[in-house]
Order: sequence, then structure tokens, then C-alpha cells
Amino acid sequence: MSAHGSSLCPSDGHISLSDRQCRSARLMDMRSLLLLSVLLALIRGGEGQKPTVSLRPKFPQVYAGDDVTLICNREGGSKPTTWYFNRTSLQTHKDYLMLLTAVTPDNNNGVYECDQGGTKSDPYTLIVLDLEPHAQLSPSVGGAVMTKGDGRNLVLQTDDDDLENWSCFVLRGVSTFAIGLDINKEMKRAVIFAELKEAERATFWCKKKKAALRSNAVTLKKTELMVMLVPPAVPALEGESVALRCVVWGGPELEEAIFYKNYTPISKSSPEGTYTIPKATQSDTGMYSCHATYRYSHISAKAAQKEGVSDAQELKVIGGPPAAVISGSTNSLKCSCPNCPAKCTSYHWYHTPFNDPFTREKRSENDESITVEKEGLYKCRRDCGNGFSRFSNIYTYTVTANMVPILVAALLIFLGLLIILLIALKRRRGGSAIQETKQDKDKTTAGDYEQIQLKDKAVYHTLGEGTSKDQAEGGYEPLKKTQEEGVYHTVGPVEGQSEGQGQGQGGYEALKSIKVDVYHTVGPVEGQSEGQGQGQGQGGYEALKSVKGEVYHTLSSDDSKKPAGEAEGGYEQLPQKDKDYETVTVEDNPYEEVKKQRGKENE
Repeated sequence: MSAHGSSLCPSDGHISLSDRQCRSARLMDMRSLLLLSVLLALIRGGEGQKPTVSLRPKFPQVYAGDDVTLICNREGGSKPTTWYFNRTSLQTHKDYLMLLTAVTPDNNNGVYECDQGGTKSDPYTLIVLDLEPHAQLSPSVGGAVMTKGDGRNLVLQTDDDDLENWSCFVLRGVSTFAIGLDINKEMKRAVIFAELKEAERATFWCKKKKAALRSNAVTLKKTELMVMLVPPAVPALEGESVALRCVVWGGPELEEAIFYKNYTPISKSSPEGTYTIPKATQSDTGMYSCHATYRYSHISAKAAQKEGVSDAQELKVIGGPPAAVISGSTNSLKCSCPNCPAKCTSYHWYHTPFNDPFTREKRSENDESITVEKEGLYKCRRDCGNGFSRFSNIYTYTVTANMVPILVAALLIFLGLLIILLIALKRRRGGSAIQETKQDKDKTTAGDYEQIQLKDKAVYHTLGEGTSKDQAEGGYEPLKKTQEEGVYHTVGPVEGQSEGQGQGQGGYEALKSIKVDVYHTVGPVEGQSEGQGQGQGQGGYEALKSVKGEVYHTLSSDDSKKPAGEAEGGYEQLPQKDKDYETVTVEDNPYEEVKKQRGKENE
């Protein structure tokens, strides 16, 4: 027995096992074999199960232009796979992954099946909405192709201000990852940083938490070549302009770029290396590439010429959702959508400032027509419940379009200033008809003067305190009014009047009327005492030669010979720069003429 047990439970020669231990060891081996048999049976049974078709990303709704991937059994990549679309075999797809780019209702709506190892999956129905999603995700710069290790900012714009309730994701291969969202509340937008890492392509999108609302999907692709053909990052829409760029890594000077469609040359580029399709059609769909000739002249002036060819990139032109249309004039706008389905109800209006193309303000109006006041870019779209129509054409509004009120206001201001200027010039020339009455005290002579109210442009002077009733309190006596508003001066005492009466209040006699003549005070009149009328207009006036803008200074009195600058002196013309003037001369002494005339009358 022991020998038999030793044969079943061999020892290493040092330790002997009992029969109980040998039986335990045999039992363990039997359990291990049983578990292995069950596992093999499960594996064999699994080979006969139906494969399944699943969608990545797991969109609750697929919109026109999305890139999606269909997966057959996810882990069955080692097995050959046959795909069927609407019961028709798709012989070109042999991989367990099937990528559908820029899907449309016409091309992709239907039933998909896959077959692995002779077993066909249950049908999977794909429904593509011919609408746009609720939010928009787009690159801040650049297109759909990036170099290895590069990254790019994607901007998220939504109709609501509740950006905290949005999350963003990326699909690399068959795995989905969450991405951090940088929110700018003031500008009502959020930004994510998109990078491919080790993936050849990646799809980015955002969705609102606890809701079916989401953005469009943006697919970025990697290239490891120096020369890149860069198509737009969003689907190309029929009827719109599409630009393809030929870019060389490092920003060298591009000398020439030749573009190819399906590996056939089609055009040479502009100096900027861009090939533009002005109005795209579905016939423009194809694989595009470019050949570039370039120099790194910004590094070295003698840089050698280089050349290279890009990867081929797919450009797919789709019809896209129905588009809204803006019509109107000046600031009254109307939104319409002739091809929208009947379920489209309200209208959404948006405003973008001129200085910030990535800021989109949703207006509160949901009406067909609106009135705008702020400058900027305006567009609209129809709300169709589970999606939107395509955005309308952009309407540009500037406030400079209506300049009539501004011009009228400017003209009125100009006329007002002109009238004020004319009135000021008239007053400066002595043309004012009204002067305010006030009393002031002459500090030199201690005499009181009262300003005269001019009436009918006549000139008056104050009479002295005479013996008559009219002169008791210094009435006014009108002088003779001469043409051209003549100028008067004070003469000496009138004969027959006492020496104390009316000192300094001699009569006035019109001088020769010379428009805008300039006068100065002369010394005391002959026959008048030195004390008479001092400080009250002593002496007559003598006309100076009328010269506009001439400059004079005070002369000393002939009798007193006071120093220049005292009040009693006359005026002497000063020389002016670049212009010579004559010394003041008296052609005819008006005082002498008046004196002679008075003498004749007394005789």
C-alpha cells in the first residue's frame, strides 16, 4: 500500500507522504481538470453565438455630417468580418470596424449587419437626422489634419448660458475619454484642447449633462509627413465655398504647390498654397493631396530647395440640412426656411460683434422678424424640436448706413456757430444797438459816470449841473447824428458859460466821419485853465490815420510833461514788425477850427 501510494505520490527522497495527503492531491488535480473543461466548453459555445453591432460614439441621435463607427463584436478583430447594408454585402469592408464619414440620411439611413465565422448579427438600424445639433464645436484655427504630437483648441458655442452643465469627450479607436472644459462666462463660450496622442484619428464632441442635447462631432487626423493637405474640419456643404490648403511643417517659403484629386493633377495653387472650390457639388467628393516645393529661407538666405508630397485626405461634399434665409433692409430683418419640415416652429436669432468672430449672442426674440440696433453680423435658424435648420446667410449691419440725422445736426451746429461769430464781429465793430446801464467810479478822477443807453444809434453825453431845470440833475442832450456813425470829441467850455460850470463837459463836435478811425487825447485846450476838467476828458481828440490793427502807446501831456504811461497823456503809434508807420500828425486841428467858429459867432 505504501509502495502504491509512493508511486502515486512520489517524494523527493527526503519527505514521504501519507495516504491521506496523496488522496488530497489527486482530488485537487481532478477539480482543476473539471474547471478547464467547463471553460473550453464555454469558449466553444461562444463561437456559435450571434455577433452584435454597436455604435461609437454612443450618440442618442446622429446628425447629418457626423463621423461614426460601427463595431462588430468589438473583441472579434482577429476574425474576418463581412458587412451588409440593407441586405446588400459590402465587400470592401473586411474589418470588424466600419467608419462612416459625414453621414447623410440619403446615404446612410438603413439596416446594418455583420457576419463573423458564418454567423450573422441581428440588424442594427441607423437613423440620420437631416438637421444640425443644438451646439456647435469648431477649431479656433486650422483644419482637420495635424502633425504628430500637435494639439488644437476647439470652441464650444451653445444657445444657453449654462455651460457648467456641459461635458466633452473624445473617441480614439474604440475607447472614449472625458476632456476638461475651460469655460469663459463673459464671452459665453468654452474651449477644449484636442490632441490625438497615439491615435491616427480622433472624434471630439460635447453633450449636456442629463439631457439629449449635444454638439456636432469634429474629427481630426494625424500625419507624419512634412507636407500636409488640410481640408476643413467640418463637413463640406453643397453650394458653399471650400478651401484646401497645402501646408509645410515649420512655415518655410512655399514656392509652388500642385494639387491632385484621386492622384490626378488638377491645379497649381495661389502664392498662399490654397486651392479653392467656389461652389462645391457632390462631384467634388474625392481624395485630395498636394506636392509642394519650398525653402526655409527664414532660417538661411541660401537654404536649399526642397519638395514633398502630402497624404491623401478625403473631401466629402454633402447636401446638408435645409438652410434658413435672411431678407430685409437696413435694420429690419426677416428669417425664413422654404425647405424646412413642417415641425420646425420658432426662430432663433444670433449676433456676432465685428471684433470677435467667436462670440455668438442669442437674442431673446423668437419671431420671424426683428429690428436690430447694434452693429455686427446677424444670422438665424429654425428650431425643429430635436434639431435645427442650417444657419442662414450672414447679414452685416452698420450704424453708418443712416447718416441723414447726423448730417442735419452737424449743419445746424455749423449755422449756429456762424451766427454767433457774425454777432461777435458786429459788436466788435461798434454795431451793437443796446448796452447795459451801470455806474462805475473812475479811480483817477474820482468822477462818477453812467453808461448811456443808445437809442436809434444816436450818441449822447452827460450835461453838467447847470442852472436850468433840465440841467439840474445832469440830463442828456442828443448830439447830431452823422452818417456812418461819426466820431465825436469833447471841446472846451462854451462861451457864455461860467468857468466853474460843466468842467470837462464841453460840447461835442463831429469829426470827419471816417469809418473805424482811431483817435487819441491831446493836451488841454487853449483858454482852459489847468485845473478845469482834469481827469474828465481833458483836452480834445485828434484823429489818427485809420490803419486796422495799429498799435499805439500813451504820450505825456504837452503842458505837464508827465512821464509816458500816465493817464493824461495822448497816444503815439508804435512801430509794428514788418510794417512801418508814420508819426502821428495833425492835418487840420479841429479844436482850432471850432475856436475860430465860436469867435465869429460871438462877434
